[in-house]
Amino acid sequence: MKILVVDDELVSRQKMMKIMASLGDCEAVENGKDALASFSKAWEMGIPFDMISLDIAMPDMDGIQVLKQIRTMEQEKEIPKSKQVKIMMVTSHTDKDTVVESMKAGCNNYIVKPFDKDRVVQKMQNLGFTIP
Repeated sequence: MKILVVDDELVSRQKMMKIMASLGDCEAVENGKDALASFSKAWEMGIPFDMISLDIAMPDMDGIQVLKQIRTMEQEKEIPKSKQVKIMMVTSHTDKDTVVESMKAGCNNYIVKPFDKDRVVQKMQNLGFTIP
């Protein structure tokens, strides 16, 4: 499994990286621009990400904007829904509007900070990933 972790906060990024690295090949970036670049590069190389852990609150471009752009790029590449990257939004925002906006934009799941490995694994299993 190939995983991209996107979070501008160093501690959260490192924590998610530690969890995800035990589950697959993991890469991390700290902003939306780099996330989009990594996503595109992975497709160009023929080894796309299976999973993206995407923080919502980031300074340059919020996670929902990144999510929308990724989904647009997938549509442009005519990637069938079954082959699209699974995106789990990660945030401290628990308000209904943020959750609804994320789901409408195309996220597959949602996890609230603080998180732990058991919670992340459970969310990934809910997305259909087999976790050893």
